[in-house]
Amino acid sequence: MSVLVITGTGTEVGKTVVVAALAALAAADGRRVAVLKPAQTGIADGEPGDLAEVVRLAGPVTTRELRRYPEPLAPATAARRSGLPTVHPSEVASAAVALDETHDLVLVEGAGGLLVRFDEGGSTIADAAWALNAPVLVVAHPGLGTLNMTALTAEALLRRGLESIGVVVGRWPAVPDLATRTNLVDLPEAAGAPLLGVLPDGAAALGRDEFVATAREGLSPWFGGTFDPEKFAAPHTC
Repeated sequence: MSVLVITGTGTEVGKTVVVAALAALAAADGRRVAVLKPAQTGIADGEPGDLAEVVRLAGPVTTRELRRYPEPLAPATAARRSGLPTVHPSEVASAAVALDETHDLVLVEGAGGLLVRFDEGGSTIADAAWALNAPVLVVAHPGLGTLNMTALTAEALLRRGLESIGVVVGRWPAVPDLATRTNLVDLPEAAGAPLLGVLPDGAAALGRDEFVATAREGLSPWFGGTFDPEKFAAPHTC
């Protein structure tokens, strides 16, 4: 299977923009792309969610959303409060496998961090990745505190027997502070995996053509980009 699970070290780290960037490059290179969102929270029925943002930025890729909850909470909590059914990792895996049959790349975007609960039994996106035997890409924020959160995420992945292929910074600021600059060197060590990209904060506001160009510059050749971590870090290292 060509399935990649994308998780974050927490909320608001730029996970959806990274998913859109991955989808945009793959689609621009002629690959059939699908994006699966197991649980979308904080969005009412009829409102555009994360998948609409992916399509706006990446183009007409296939999208599928399994559950939607109106309150901006962890999926298990949002499901309980709304009285709506939860989503189970087996359902996520089944949907991803079905999409994989007709696509070259399936991107599965988690909700928040790796261990955010999907149901009352404590299932998470990590369980879905394990069921799929899929590698995981970690999206981290760049500033103070990210090394601890990234290391905890990496340790959780390791303990569950999951492959972490690397880390991407999802919201690089226009004016990085000292902690942010030094984290470029330390993030791969905390992640136990290479730095595979840095996308600028505000990339979601770009038009599609400019977004694709930004994604190409900001993501590793592993994903069809031109990002060089040493070259990017050079002017920022202290």
